[in-house]
Amino acid sequence: MKPGPQFPSNVTQLQEGESFCFKCHPGVPCFTDCCQQLDLALTPYDVVRLKEVLGLTGKDFLEQYAVLEYEEGDIFPRVYLAMKNDGRASCPFVSINGCSVYEGRPSACRTYPLGRGAWQDSKGMNHASHVLIRESHCLGFAESSRQNVNYWIKDQELAVYNEINDQLMALLHHPKIKAGFRPSADQCVLYIQTLYHLEEFKEATTKQVGVQMNDTALLRYAVDWLINEFFHKE
Repeated sequence: MKPGPQFPSNVTQLQEGESFCFKCHPGVPCFTDCCQQLDLALTPYDVVRLKEVLGLTGKDFLEQYAVLEYEEGDIFPRVYLAMKNDGRASCPFVSINGCSVYEGRPSACRTYPLGRGAWQDSKGMNHASHVLIRESHCLGFAESSRQNVNYWIKDQELAVYNEINDQLMALLHHPKIKAGFRPSADQCVLYIQTLYHLEEFKEATTKQVGVQMNDTALLRYAVDWLINEFFHKE
């Protein structure tokens, strides 16, 4: 029998329907402690929601609030939220009253204290599993509110985040990448411009297809467009 994944002692695999106790609110003594000292990767849909709350374009959001990193072994650049230089590496949107962009908070913030792993099988079907992450500083686990994965996904409005983030797997784990494809520098720039600078992509797409899409629909279209651009064009 193939052994299951090995998790740290504070991480527990959640079975379907399994419940857990957790609630985060201003009355918890550790409120906002989880908004410091973290590397927060931003998906394209995270940026869509954040820029809407802030009234920015995607390009302006990246210039003001993001850091692009490209490490050895990465296929495409990664986008991270730029933390404040306050000695605690605090989120730029956290205050004593909590999150100032709560309606647009990223998927990682919505998912916590869960962790979500997603993968594609050999037929290209998407699958996901969840773990519970018990960090020592978090006192939300002492609360009596009982949750389960399905309730948490609904309560945190994660379904659309998960759907669009999972769609990206068709691009990031494309068979041609597994076969050795590596994007050029220009293709890496196109990746960021297409998925994170949606306003520019929207203008070009509207002229091409004659239909103006909202950012959510446009992002779905952008993923498929990049797959064709990188892997299927002659």
